[in-house]
Amino acid sequence: MIKFISTAAIVGLVSALAMPVKATLVSHHRASAISAVNRPALDDATIVAIFDAANTEDIETGDLAAKRANSKDVRDLGAQFARDHRAVRQQGRDLAKKLGVTPTPPPNDQSKAQTAAAMKELSAKRGADFDKAYLAHEVEFHQTVIDAINGTLMPAIQNAELKTFVQTVVPAFQAHLAAAKNLQQKHGY
Repeated sequence: MIKFISTAAIVGLVSALAMPVKATLVSHHRASAISAVNRPALDDATIVAIFDAANTEDIETGDLAAKRANSKDVRDLGAQFARDHRAVRQQGRDLAKKLGVTPTPPPNDQSKAQTAAAMKELSAKRGADFDKAYLAHEVEFHQTVIDAINGTLMPAIQNAELKTFVQTVVPAFQAHLAAAKNLQQKHGY
């Protein structure tokens, strides 16, 4: 496994900054997201922006896996994740519009650059190496998202509708985490 600086994007609600760990591509995205989440001035507009950026990252990585993965089940997983995150991202955008919330990325947001770096790293992989890196990315990404939602974002959300929405998507994030772990185990990664 390749070592990267841990930086997790919150699928739909967090983009997280972490510390060096043995991981894959998601590590790049976690660092800035978590540092953004740890800021004292986390508000609903920032949470919505973080949520959108995180979903966008997993759409991009899922689309890549759907095209590039070596095994059919990893291709199918990538396609499913991309579909699911597109739906959640759109629901988040629709809710923000309904609530009159303008998504406001955190200061010094590096999520686009980190997503690009993660995509570059994944794009350099082929065959089973791609599958292994993609699945490791998804496990770390979804675990970080779940942890950030439960530990940081939920307590910071002010709007009741936004909080309810986030609560309703957590089980989907947990299902994605379980699916990625199951494929890791199935393939011996």
